[in-house]
Amino acid sequence: MRLNKKVAFISGGARGMGAAEARLFAQEGAKVVIGDVLNDEGHQIEAAINDWGGECLYVPLDVSSEESWSAAIAETISRFGKLDILVNNAGVVSRTPLEELDVEEWDRVININSKGVFLGTKAAIPEMRRVGGGSIVNISSISGIAGQSYVSAVYNASKGAVRIFTKSTAIQYASEGIRANSIHPGPIDTPMTAFRQGNPQAVAESIARIPLGRNGVPEDVAYGVLYLASDESSFVTGSELVIDGGFISQ
Repeated sequence: MRLNKKVAFISGGARGMGAAEARLFAQEGAKVVIGDVLNDEGHQIEAAINDWGGECLYVPLDVSSEESWSAAIAETISRFGKLDILVNNAGVVSRTPLEELDVEEWDRVININSKGVFLGTKAAIPEMRRVGGGSIVNISSISGIAGQSYVSAVYNASKGAVRIFTKSTAIQYASEGIRANSIHPGPIDTPMTAFRQGNPQAVAESIARIPLGRNGVPEDVAYGVLYLASDESSFVTGSELVIDGGFISQ
Protein backbone atom coordinates (compact mmCIF):
# COMPACT_ATOMS: atom_id res chain seq x y z
CA MET A 1 0.00 0.00 0.00
CA ARG A 2 1.36 3.36 -1.05
CA LEU A 3 0.32 5.23 2.13
CA ASN A 4 0.60 2.46 4.67
CA LYS A 5 0.81 3.79 8.26
CA LYS A 6 0.44 7.40 7.08
CA VAL A 7 -2.03 9.86 8.61
CA ALA A 8 -3.56 12.33 6.15
CA PHE A 9 -5.77 15.38 6.61
CA ILE A 10 -7.89 16.53 3.65
CA SER A 11 -9.80 19.80 3.74
CA GLY A 12 -12.98 19.97 1.71
CA GLY A 13 -13.16 16.19 1.91
CA ALA A 14 -16.92 15.81 2.06
CA ARG A 15 -17.55 15.71 -1.69
CA GLY A 16 -16.01 16.11 -5.12
CA MET A 17 -12.24 15.83 -5.43
CA GLY A 18 -11.72 15.79 -1.68
CA ALA A 19 -14.01 12.79 -1.21
CA ALA A 20 -12.27 10.95 -4.07
CA GLU A 21 -8.91 11.67 -2.45
CA ALA A 22 -10.15 10.43 0.93
CA ARG A 23 -11.43 7.15 -0.52
CA LEU A 24 -8.23 6.55 -2.50
CA PHE A 25 -5.97 7.38 0.43
CA ALA A 26 -7.87 4.97 2.67
CA GLN A 27 -7.61 2.23 0.03
CA GLU A 28 -3.86 2.82 0.00
CA GLY A 29 -3.57 2.30 3.75
CA ALA A 30 -3.77 5.84 5.17
CA LYS A 31 -5.72 6.86 8.20
CA VAL A 32 -7.74 9.77 6.85
CA VAL A 33 -9.24 12.83 8.49
CA ILE A 34 -11.59 14.95 6.40
CA GLY A 35 -12.57 18.48 7.37
CA ASP A 36 -15.46 20.40 5.87
CA VAL A 37 -18.46 22.63 6.56
CA LEU A 38 -20.76 20.04 4.95
CA ASN A 39 -21.45 17.97 8.04
CA ASP A 40 -23.98 15.51 6.61
CA GLU A 41 -21.89 14.73 3.53
CA GLY A 42 -18.74 14.52 5.64
CA HIS A 43 -20.23 11.99 7.99
CA GLN A 44 -21.45 9.96 5.00
CA ILE A 45 -17.92 9.72 3.58
CA GLU A 46 -16.58 8.88 7.04
CA ALA A 47 -19.12 6.08 7.45
CA ALA A 48 -18.61 4.71 3.94
CA ILE A 49 -14.84 4.42 4.41
CA ASN A 50 -15.11 2.90 7.87
CA ASP A 51 -17.79 0.44 6.73
CA TRP A 52 -15.45 -1.23 4.22
CA GLY A 53 -12.58 -1.44 6.66
CA GLY A 54 -10.75 1.84 6.25
CA GLU A 55 -10.06 4.36 8.99
CA CYS A 56 -11.65 7.77 8.60
CA LEU A 57 -12.63 10.63 10.91
CA TYR A 58 -14.77 13.60 9.95
CA VAL A 59 -14.23 16.92 11.74
CA PRO A 60 -16.04 20.23 11.18
CA LEU A 61 -13.70 22.76 9.57
CA ASP A 62 -14.01 26.37 8.47
CA VAL A 63 -10.77 26.77 6.53
CA SER A 64 -10.86 30.56 6.91
CA SER A 65 -10.67 30.28 10.71
CA GLU A 66 -7.35 29.76 12.52
CA GLU A 67 -9.19 28.47 15.59
CA SER A 68 -11.08 25.93 13.49
CA TRP A 69 -7.85 24.66 11.95
CA SER A 70 -6.17 24.38 15.36
CA ALA A 71 -9.09 22.35 16.71
CA ALA A 72 -9.17 20.09 13.63
CA ILE A 73 -5.46 19.29 13.73
CA ALA A 74 -5.61 18.76 17.51
CA GLU A 75 -8.42 16.25 17.01
CA THR A 76 -6.38 14.50 14.32
CA ILE A 77 -3.45 14.10 16.71
CA SER A 78 -5.72 13.00 19.53
CA ARG A 79 -7.26 10.27 17.35
CA PHE A 80 -4.30 9.06 15.28
CA GLY A 81 -1.23 10.38 17.09
CA LYS A 82 0.52 12.15 14.23
CA LEU A 83 0.17 13.92 10.87
CA ASP A 84 2.14 12.97 7.76
CA ILE A 85 0.10 14.46 4.91
CA LEU A 86 -1.96 17.61 4.43
CA VAL A 87 -4.10 18.14 1.34
CA ASN A 88 -5.41 21.70 1.14
CA ASN A 89 -8.29 20.83 -1.14
CA ALA A 90 -11.16 23.08 -0.01
CA GLY A 91 -12.11 25.79 -2.46
CA VAL A 92 -14.87 27.84 -4.03
CA VAL A 93 -15.34 29.29 -7.50
CA SER A 94 -16.53 32.72 -8.60
CA ARG A 95 -17.69 33.92 -12.00
CA THR A 96 -18.46 37.53 -11.05
CA PRO A 97 -17.10 39.96 -13.68
CA LEU A 98 -14.36 42.26 -12.42
CA GLU A 99 -16.37 45.51 -12.49
CA GLU A 100 -19.26 43.81 -10.65
CA LEU A 101 -16.95 42.26 -8.05
CA ASP A 102 -17.48 43.72 -4.60
CA VAL A 103 -15.22 43.52 -1.57
CA GLU A 104 -17.40 40.89 0.09
CA GLU A 105 -17.04 38.48 -2.84
CA TRP A 106 -13.31 39.19 -3.09
CA ASP A 107 -12.86 38.42 0.61
CA ARG A 108 -15.02 35.28 0.44
CA VAL A 109 -12.96 33.70 -2.33
CA ILE A 110 -9.57 34.79 -0.99
CA ASN A 111 -10.41 33.69 2.56
CA ILE A 112 -11.30 30.16 1.47
CA ASN A 113 -8.97 29.56 -1.47
CA SER A 114 -5.83 31.36 -0.28
CA LYS A 115 -6.08 32.13 3.42
CA GLY A 116 -7.37 28.60 4.02
CA VAL A 117 -4.22 27.11 2.47
CA PHE A 118 -2.02 29.38 4.60
CA LEU A 119 -3.82 28.50 7.82
CA GLY A 120 -3.85 24.77 7.08
CA THR A 121 -0.15 24.78 6.29
CA LYS A 122 0.66 26.81 9.40
CA ALA A 123 -1.29 24.39 11.59
CA ALA A 124 0.23 21.27 10.03
CA ILE A 125 3.93 22.14 9.93
CA PRO A 126 4.65 21.77 13.68
CA GLU A 127 3.12 18.28 13.66
CA MET A 128 5.08 17.28 10.55
CA ARG A 129 8.26 18.62 12.12
CA ARG A 130 7.57 16.47 15.18
CA VAL A 131 7.60 13.26 13.09
CA GLY A 132 10.56 14.29 10.94
CA GLY A 133 8.82 15.46 7.79
CA GLY A 134 5.70 15.30 5.71
CA SER A 135 3.99 16.16 2.44
CA ILE A 136 1.72 19.13 1.76
CA VAL A 137 -0.33 19.06 -1.43
CA ASN A 138 -2.18 22.25 -2.34
CA ILE A 139 -4.97 22.17 -4.89
CA SER A 140 -4.59 25.22 -7.10
CA SER A 141 -5.95 25.31 -10.66
CA ILE A 142 -4.93 26.03 -14.22
CA SER A 143 -6.52 29.37 -13.27
CA GLY A 144 -3.47 29.87 -11.06
CA ILE A 145 -1.23 29.69 -14.15
CA ALA A 146 -3.23 31.52 -16.84
CA GLY A 147 -6.20 33.86 -16.90
CA GLN A 148 -9.55 32.84 -18.31
CA SER A 149 -12.54 34.84 -19.42
CA TYR A 150 -15.08 32.44 -17.91
CA VAL A 151 -14.05 32.74 -14.24
CA SER A 152 -13.70 35.78 -12.05
CA ALA A 153 -10.40 37.59 -11.66
CA VAL A 154 -10.58 36.90 -7.93
CA TYR A 155 -10.60 33.17 -8.61
CA ASN A 156 -7.48 33.50 -10.77
CA ALA A 157 -5.85 35.64 -8.08
CA SER A 158 -6.68 33.20 -5.29
CA LYS A 159 -5.32 30.19 -7.16
CA GLY A 160 -2.23 32.07 -8.32
CA ALA A 161 -1.53 32.87 -4.69
CA VAL A 162 -1.69 29.16 -3.83
CA ARG A 163 0.82 28.39 -6.59
CA ILE A 164 3.54 30.75 -5.34
CA PHE A 165 2.76 30.14 -1.66
CA THR A 166 3.45 26.46 -2.28
CA LYS A 167 6.86 27.17 -3.76
CA SER A 168 7.79 29.44 -0.88
CA THR A 169 6.72 26.80 1.64
CA ALA A 170 8.74 24.16 -0.19
CA ILE A 171 11.94 26.22 -0.09
CA GLN A 172 11.57 27.27 3.52
CA TYR A 173 10.90 23.79 4.93
CA ALA A 174 12.87 21.46 2.65
CA SER A 175 15.66 21.16 5.21
CA GLU A 176 13.15 19.73 7.69
CA GLY A 177 11.92 17.03 5.33
CA ILE A 178 8.62 18.80 4.68
CA ARG A 179 7.69 18.86 1.00
CA ALA A 180 5.09 21.11 -0.64
CA ASN A 181 3.68 20.81 -4.15
CA SER A 182 0.67 22.16 -5.99
CA ILE A 183 -1.80 20.51 -8.32
CA HIS A 184 -3.48 22.45 -11.11
CA PRO A 185 -6.66 20.78 -12.36
CA GLY A 186 -8.42 21.82 -15.52
CA PRO A 187 -12.19 21.35 -15.99
CA ILE A 188 -13.26 18.59 -13.57
CA ASP A 189 -16.84 17.37 -13.18
CA THR A 190 -17.63 18.01 -9.50
CA PRO A 191 -20.52 19.56 -7.55
CA MET A 192 -18.61 22.87 -7.64
CA THR A 193 -18.81 22.90 -11.44
CA ALA A 194 -22.40 21.69 -11.62
CA PHE A 195 -23.48 25.11 -12.91
CA ARG A 196 -22.05 24.24 -16.32
CA GLN A 197 -22.99 20.55 -16.38
CA GLY A 198 -26.65 21.39 -16.87
CA ASN A 199 -25.84 23.54 -19.88
CA PRO A 200 -25.08 21.37 -22.94
CA GLN A 201 -23.57 24.31 -24.81
CA ALA A 202 -21.24 25.12 -21.91
CA VAL A 203 -20.20 21.47 -21.64
CA ALA A 204 -19.51 21.27 -25.38
CA GLU A 205 -17.47 24.49 -25.29
CA SER A 206 -15.46 23.20 -22.35
CA ILE A 207 -14.69 19.89 -24.00
CA ALA A 208 -13.76 21.62 -27.27
CA ARG A 209 -10.94 23.41 -25.43
CA ILE A 210 -9.44 20.16 -24.10
CA PRO A 211 -7.09 18.22 -26.42
CA LEU A 212 -7.96 14.88 -24.78
CA GLY A 213 -11.61 15.53 -25.61
CA ARG A 214 -13.28 15.20 -22.21
CA ASN A 215 -13.66 16.88 -18.86
CA GLY A 216 -11.80 15.31 -15.97
CA VAL A 217 -13.32 13.35 -13.11
CA PRO A 218 -12.30 13.60 -9.43
CA GLU A 219 -10.29 10.40 -9.59
CA ASP A 220 -8.03 11.92 -12.27
CA VAL A 221 -6.91 14.47 -9.69
CA ALA A 222 -6.91 12.06 -6.75
CA TYR A 223 -4.23 9.86 -8.32
CA GLY A 224 -2.00 12.89 -8.80
CA VAL A 225 -2.51 13.86 -5.15
CA LEU A 226 -1.69 10.30 -4.12
CA TYR A 227 1.64 10.43 -5.94
CA LEU A 228 2.67 13.72 -4.34
CA ALA A 229 1.51 12.56 -0.90
CA SER A 230 3.43 9.30 -1.09
CA ASP A 231 7.11 8.55 -0.62
CA GLU A 232 7.30 7.85 -4.36
CA SER A 233 7.70 11.63 -4.79
CA SER A 234 10.36 12.00 -2.10
CA PHE A 235 12.58 14.09 -4.44
CA VAL A 236 9.73 16.34 -5.57
CA THR A 237 9.07 19.67 -3.85
CA GLY A 238 8.13 23.14 -5.04
CA SER A 239 6.69 21.61 -8.19
CA GLU A 240 3.33 21.93 -9.90
CA LEU A 241 1.42 19.05 -11.44
CA VAL A 242 -1.03 20.06 -14.15
CA ILE A 243 -3.98 17.67 -14.64
CA ASP A 244 -6.03 19.22 -17.41
CA GLY A 245 -6.20 17.00 -20.48
CA GLY A 246 -3.69 19.24 -22.26
CA PHE A 247 -5.67 22.46 -21.86
CA ILE A 248 -2.86 24.71 -20.60
CA SER A 249 -0.36 23.45 -23.19
CA GLN A 250 -2.11 25.29 -26.01
